[in-house]
Amino acid sequence: MKQDESYPGRIITDKEAEYITRVEELGYELRVQEVMTVDVKSLSPDTSMSDALDIFRTARISGAPVISNSRLVGVISLEDLIRWLTSGSTESTVDEYMSTTITTVRKTDPVMEALKLFVDTRHGRLPVVDENNQVVGILTKGDITLGLLKALQRDYQAEELRRYRASHLFDDIDSDRTSLMLRYTIKKGDFTHGGAASSCIKRALLRLGADPQIARRCGIAVYEAEINLIIHTDHGGIIRAEIEPHQITLEAYDDGPGIKDIELAMRPGFSTASEAVRELGFGAGMGLPNINRCVDQMILESTYGKGTRLRMKLFLQKPDSTHEQEKRQS
Repeated sequence: MKQDESYPGRIITDKEAEYITRVEELGYELRVQEVMTVDVKSLSPDTSMSDALDIFRTARISGAPVISNSRLVGVISLEDLIRWLTSGSTESTVDEYMSTTITTVRKTDPVMEALKLFVDTRHGRLPVVDENNQVVGILTKGDITLGLLKALQRDYQAEELRRYRASHLFDDIDSDRTSLMLRYTIKKGDFTHGGAASSCIKRALLRLGADPQIARRCGIAVYEAEINLIIHTDHGGIIRAEIEPHQITLEAYDDGPGIKDIELAMRPGFSTASEAVRELGFGAGMGLPNINRCVDQMILESTYGKGTRLRMKLFLQKPDSTHEQEKRQS
């Protein structure tokens, strides 16, 4: 049982905590560039506040980036305009009221990382930047909501079609043991492609006719394992998935640097991520707890200075007594 911090006094059951919704899955799958507003109304620092008010009213926006010499220098919001109106000042410019504490999100980041920034900063909008740190869009929580709704609409029929095409793959193969092995190489520091392996594995499961809930749980578990390989390893690592009719086995392993204290690493919020990684919105210390939440069995083995191996299983049929005993021991 867990306490729901967003609703004081409400207890979340273990069953609720294990359920992954399609919307939560899309948060990991969609990228910011897929949901952001591309037509950005930007202002310059010397724009008058009265002109800014006209732009906001005409474009029907509630915030805009402030750019000087192609560089992002601030953000002006509807709240700033209200402060100006109530001050009684007439000859004021944007640079007098804009916020210079800027939090940006990259266009290639998963939407889930942007949502974390919204929660942490409580900003109403986030400028979106490219690999050259140039503003290419603006993101609001409304943009995310609209993007999620469109994605749900797009994949409704596609999911049914994928499941129909491959739902009998294992039934048509005669062997003592039938399995499908998938393997992906994860590079250290490659945040741009973070989540690619999890998307491929999830897509394969859906095409094989797996229950969407199982696919979602696998997708999130593998995503968190991928990000850990990207952040915490010396040279990246390997993600491997073995799909069988009765279970899915997932592995993530690397050759260093290893985990000094596994028990401490499993605690929610504990992280050894650098400040640079944290500034990118990663390294919140929830990766391993999220994995443990999504899988039926999790075994973490690590030798400090040598490497780490994470083994995860999801049972597609009721596990026998041996599986139950393994889960208790893990």
